[in-house]
Amino acid sequence: MNIIVAETAGFCMGVDMALRKLDSLLQGANRQTNVFTLGPIIHNPQVLQDYAAQGVTQINDPEALAPGQTVVIRAHGIPRNIESALQAKGVNLIDATCPKVKKAQLLIAKQAEKGRLMILLGEADHPEVRGLLSYASSGACVVDSEEEAMELLRDQPGSCFLAAQTTQDQERYARLITLLRERLEPAMPVLDTICAATMNRQSEARVIAGQVQTMIVVGGRESGNTRRLVQVAEMAGIPCFHVEVADELPLARLRGLDRIGITAGASTPKTVIQEVVQRLETL
Repeated sequence: MNIIVAETAGFCMGVDMALRKLDSLLQGANRQTNVFTLGPIIHNPQVLQDYAAQGVTQINDPEALAPGQTVVIRAHGIPRNIESALQAKGVNLIDATCPKVKKAQLLIAKQAEKGRLMILLGEADHPEVRGLLSYASSGACVVDSEEEAMELLRDQPGSCFLAAQTTQDQERYARLITLLRERLEPAMPVLDTICAATMNRQSEARVIAGQVQTMIVVGGRESGNTRRLVQVAEMAGIPCFHVEVADELPLARLRGLDRIGITAGASTPKTVIQEVVQRLETL
């Protein structure tokens, strides 16, 4: 069996940076014993279990944090108002927001100051999106498809700008740009907020999917960029299986295949990817 593993599979820069910040609080002479994260620091259950075993406590309600406690802001970022409230409360904030997400937040704030409504391509219930929306002071609408954008246009939204969740598909974003500039303003501002690492990961997945019989995408089911990789692979017209760990591999369906491709989300540890490869090598 020929197994092709994507070079881009595994931790991205933003995830790696966030975990290094958390590790710095747990190791060395200045190790802290009471460390909190506001929500999961990344979307990978195996990583979260490991940190829980080291004493990291995940808090989902910011009201539960007390003055003086140390809390790490997740890689996806948090809403602007929550960050300000925690600072005013005296909580010790360690900002592990991905630099790409932080850049998107600042670009959105700058456009919103001009009174424009933001149209955001993204998943409305995703934590990164909730954070991005908090920087759109002139209002915002979230769309997840061209059909939803058409519904929005029926309400004649007026002066707008367009942005995207950092893990969105560049091809979908390009189609939405064309649609909105045709229907609204030819010069409507469009923000460059999709992470380059995301685009590279998706591009490589497309290439590999064209060379194999089946794709395996490894990563947490709550991870938006991992789910996007599944969509990209499925568009190639071949079977695609999303697994979190090697034990979830559908070995009976994979046995006898000659070429299998593997990619993984930006929050998937290399060890988990290696375990998937090793399991497939036993077929």
